[in-house]
Order: sequence, then C-alpha cells, then structure tokens
Amino acid sequence: MASLVFSSTSASPVALRGRPKLAIGVAQPQSGAGHVSVRGKDRKARPFITRAVAVGKKVSRFDDVAMAPPDPILGVSEAFRACTNELKLNLGVGAYRTEDLQPYVLNVVKKAEKLMLEKGDNKEYLPIEGLAAFNKATAELLLGADNRAIQSQRVATVQGLSGTGSLRLAAAFINRYCPNSKVLISSPTWGNHKNIFNDAGVPWSEYGYYDPKTVGLDFEGMIADIKAAPSGSFILLHGCAHNPTGIDPTPEQWTKIADVLEEKGHTPFFDVAYQGFASGSLDEDAHAVRLFVERGFEVFVAQSYSKNLGLYSERIGAINVVCSSSDVANRVKSQLKRLARPMYSNPPVHGARIVANVVGDPNLFSEWKAEMEEMAGRIKSVRKRLYDNLSQKDKSGKDWSFILKQIGMFSFTGLNTSQSGNMTNKWHVYMTKDGRISLAGLSLAKCEYLADAIIDSYHNVN
Repeated sequence: MASLVFSSTSASPVALRGRPKLAIGVAQPQSGAGHVSVRGKDRKARPFITRAVAVGKKVSRFDDVAMAPPDPILGVSEAFRACTNELKLNLGVGAYRTEDLQPYVLNVVKKAEKLMLEKGDNKEYLPIEGLAAFNKATAELLLGADNRAIQSQRVATVQGLSGTGSLRLAAAFINRYCPNSKVLISSPTWGNHKNIFNDAGVPWSEYGYYDPKTVGLDFEGMIADIKAAPSGSFILLHGCAHNPTGIDPTPEQWTKIADVLEEKGHTPFFDVAYQGFASGSLDEDAHAVRLFVERGFEVFVAQSYSKNLGLYSERIGAINVVCSSSDVANRVKSQLKRLARPMYSNPPVHGARIVANVVGDPNLFSEWKAEMEEMAGRIKSVRKRLYDNLSQKDKSGKDWSFILKQIGMFSFTGLNTSQSGNMTNKWHVYMTKDGRISLAGLSLAKCEYLADAIIDSYHNVN
C-alpha cells in the first residue's frame, strides 16, 4: 500500500465521525513567530485542515505484465522505418512492391471499388458466415467451379479475417470438436502458425521440411515424420510457395504425401496464401489442394487475398472445409459460425465485395489474371537477377542455384542468425533472422547491392 503523509507533523490525523481522516496543522509563519503575512497584512496564524495525500509508487493490477518482444516479422518493418541510411532495404514483410519499391494497388481493385460506389452498396452487417457472393466465388476459385465437391454441396465456406483469422477459426474448431488431435507443422513455417495453435489450445509438433545442406526439401524427413505422427492428426501444408523457404514439393511428391496421409488417416489442412501469385496461374497453384479433394479427403483450407489481390489491410479470406457429405458440411458450417460469433460477430464487407466483383465479372477476372502474371513475373525476374549477381560476384564456387528452384515472393538464403544480423547491422538489409528475404520488396536495381551483402555475410560471418 502507498504510505500517507500529512502537511504538518505538529498534529496527528483526527477521525471526524465517519469522514476521511484529516490532518490538522498550523500554517508556518513567514515573517515573525506566530504570524503569517497575507496581502501585506499580518495576522495571527490559524489552524488549517488538509486531506491526507498518497505518495510513493502507485500500485497497478498490471504490474506483473511483462513487455512483449517485438513481432519477428512486423518488428522488422519498425526497425527499417527507424533506420536513416539511404541504402536500406526492407525485405522482411511479404508485401508486393513496384520496381520503384512503392506499394501497389491493382488496377482491377480500383475498378471494382468504383463499381461498388456506383451501385451505392450499403454498410449493413453481413451474416456471420460472410458475403454469400464472396463465399461462392472463393470456393470456386480454389477448387474449380465444376468441382464435384462444390456441385454436391460438400464444401462449408465461412468468410474469415484474412488467412490468419481463417486459420484461427479452424484451430478453434479443432480444439472443440477434435480435442485429442495434434497438428503437425513444417519446420520451418510461417512465424504466426505456432502462435495461432498455441492460443487456440491445440497441441502441435513439427515435421521435417528444410534441408540446410541442400537448401532444399527434406522430403524423406517429411514423410518419416508424417508417418510417425499419431493416426488422425491434422497435417498443416502450404498449398504453394512455402513460407519461409519458397520450396514446394513436386507433383509426384504431392502424390506420395497424399498416399501417406491416407494410410495414416490424417486430415490435410492447407494454408493457401499465394494462389496465382506464386506461378502466375490460379489453377497451377491450386494443384495440391485439388489433388487431395479429388482423392476423397476431408480437407481444411484457409485462404487469403492479401497477396494475390493486394488487399493487405482489408483482412479478407476464408476457411473452407471439404466434407464427406452435404449434411456434414451444413453441420460443420453451423459450428464454425457458432465459434465466429463471440470472436468477431461477423466479418467486414469491403474486401469481400472487391473479391466478389473481380471474380464474378469475366472482364475484371481476366484483367486480374493478367496483373497477377505481371506481379509474379517481376518477382521471377528479380530472382533471376539476384542469382546472376551472386554467381558472377562470388568467386568461391558456391552453387547459388537453389534460389532459382524456389518459388513465390520469398527466398530462403541459407544465412544463419549471425549472418542475418550482419545483413542488417552492416548492410542495412532488414530481414527475418531465419535468413528469409522477400523478393517482392526488391528491385532489379538493388540486386547487385543485395548480392554483395549476402556474399559478405555468408563468407565472413560464422
């Protein structure tokens, strides 16, 4: 408790019949004993009463709350903004930039928003499951409009708060309705996956994925770990453009993965954040998901439109659950809605209308595909230029071809924590400590500088 002090030590606090304790004292004379000067006049000192005041440290019920560490991804951008060096590069957050390293709003998004204004759409609440036109469009985009699961109404789709919110909603579903199940996550994976399942109370473990010796896929380790997992586990898979490695299984390897999941009775859980943005083709990037659905699996799929439509701040995505029958799908959807209601009540409408307008309009849809190809093409050209610069400048004979084998907006450089630190401290290249760089934030003009930084960090820092 804070201590109490009084304005005078000449008198003790006195309790005045139920009122707060007060201090009674005598004003100290300023000129002559027993007198005080008031506006030039002397008069005898008089007793005064003042309330007790609290001093010392104020006690908070939150005193035991520790300062949270910076987010390993978003914290990179905060450090970048604080840097004053003109050569600085932000290769941390996965957000697309133009060749001038400026944020990009797709032209098709601007047209979709113009249509919304012309229609005079209102701002009424959406249903818990979201905008019906969006849910239809997103399921068809993912699986194909003619997919048998859609035609037989076996897909439960609920609009979510981008990929993160959709993953979190699915994790809550697993916690409540599959309480004894474990989720297996690739090692490494996107930094937020573990947070999501931890906060949902879902146990998880890791399966092998990355081989540091080859800077490629540890396919044998992946298969062995999935086989060793308890039967009926959920296996979290990246639909395309694995984050953070940029390393995807081949079509033949995807078939083998499906074989093992079927053998063990596992449920595939796809995180699809880059459909159309990895290869430039919506259909090619959906290959893995469609393979598992075609083989008859019940499948969870979280979707995001942050990357492929550039709707980062709109928080638009969906959770899809492909079920064994329409009856099961209806019940699953009802429980997803039940979980969503106390979380966020219902989702935002603006981004959902953009997606629905773009996918639902043949002209806008064609224009979107062209813009996606352009964005994916720019990243591919940056990837090729970086490889060329590394190969030309590094005289050690190191093979940098793994950069070309990776796909999507990220590249896993193979740099360790100390080497990644040198990239930032010496070269002002801001990136995550696991060695991941976002090629979407790199320009052709900056590739040579980045190559110099990588070569120096790789060869001169342990």
